[in-house]
Amino acid sequence: MRQGAATASLAETFRAFLTIGLMSFGGPAGQIALMHRMLVEERRWVSEDQFLHGLNFCTLLPGPEAMQLATYIGWLRHGVLGGLIAGVLFVAPGFCVILALSMLYAQFESQTWFTALFFGLKAAVLAVVLEALVRVAKKSLRGGWAHAIAAASFLALFAFRVPFPLVVLAAGIAGWALAGRLAGVSASGTLPAADVPVPGWHHIVTTLAIWGGLWAALPLAMIALFGAGTVFPALAVFFSKMAVVTFGGAYAVLAYVAQAAVETYGWLKPGQMIDGLALAETTPGPLILVLSFVGFLAAYQAPATLPPLLAGVLGAVMTTWVTFIPCFLWIFLGAPFLERVRHNPALKGALAGIGAAVVGVILNLSLWFALQTLFARVGEVAAGPLRLHWPEWTSLDGQAAVLTILAMVALFRLHLGMIPVLGLCAVLGVALRLI
Repeated sequence: MRQGAATASLAETFRAFLTIGLMSFGGPAGQIALMHRMLVEERRWVSEDQFLHGLNFCTLLPGPEAMQLATYIGWLRHGVLGGLIAGVLFVAPGFCVILALSMLYAQFESQTWFTALFFGLKAAVLAVVLEALVRVAKKSLRGGWAHAIAAASFLALFAFRVPFPLVVLAAGIAGWALAGRLAGVSASGTLPAADVPVPGWHHIVTTLAIWGGLWAALPLAMIALFGAGTVFPALAVFFSKMAVVTFGGAYAVLAYVAQAAVETYGWLKPGQMIDGLALAETTPGPLILVLSFVGFLAAYQAPATLPPLLAGVLGAVMTTWVTFIPCFLWIFLGAPFLERVRHNPALKGALAGIGAAVVGVILNLSLWFALQTLFARVGEVAAGPLRLHWPEWTSLDGQAAVLTILAMVALFRLHLGMIPVLGLCAVLGVALRLI
């Protein structure tokens, strides 16, 4: 057990993180607040300072920061075993729920009542994404340079279809170069104290070998069992790339995943990504579990010799594996270097640049979802390198527009919770479509 942690057995740690995994609704803010209440205030397993230091560290990493914070606190409690327990239990309940919902979705998607239900949910999801855009913008856009990075990122994605990983890389380089000019980033940092132990190369090589090997193990096993011509290798490669660049949470990467899954690979139909996000919003665990839904449908709908449901389950497992195994790698590799990483001004500048870019990325996601939700027909306008999705204005769905406005009023003015808004829009959607 790490120095300074209150005494607790592995069984107590297991029960606590299982409770967190089952109750972690409401997105990362709610999940982090739940962990703070249970682990800092009630059990006093970590100090306020340790919790905040861990949270700051996890915001520097790609992937879901709440899940990584749980893994970090588990690592503080009981080393690697504690981190595994905390991280797995944070994800496992939500994965089981999203897998079950994905199977139901695949079976009933064509039913009229099911279509009506998701008609209402899509309007609510659009409002939820817009609310996330406002929240992230308030936190990330500090100063003119941050606004410029956000605007450039949005234009690169929406107008020129620049790949999302390149946008993240460019924003990180810009933030690193402008570290002294971005608001909230100090031009000078403090190095860790001399007595802070820093692991040697053995720790780095061993951690990379173990977790890098695990990262590759399942994709290689799938190829050996089912062949390289199936959908599974493509899922492994694509979502492994996403695991490295998912700064800013699930919303930041969803537009790119949606466009790639629909337009590049043909895994999903245009509206299915929004349906998946609606399901993920109602389940415990990190929102990035929507990628498990994508993996399920990609394999379920792909031509293959496997039964569709079995293929879908394997696709969901593959996608979840390559999405979350890297999270353990980042924590177990970087946690011992926490102080050095946290005070590095150049790295803080790079992350501030990426944080600003995330605003532009979520704006692109909002527009993409709006087009898919509010219009029956969306075309493309191309002029040289410029490529824009553009709606046919006569195909505007008035009922969808009214539901979206009602959902926005409920979130922004009445301050209702996300789950009540999703439920209200689902009921109204069924009423409008079936009654």
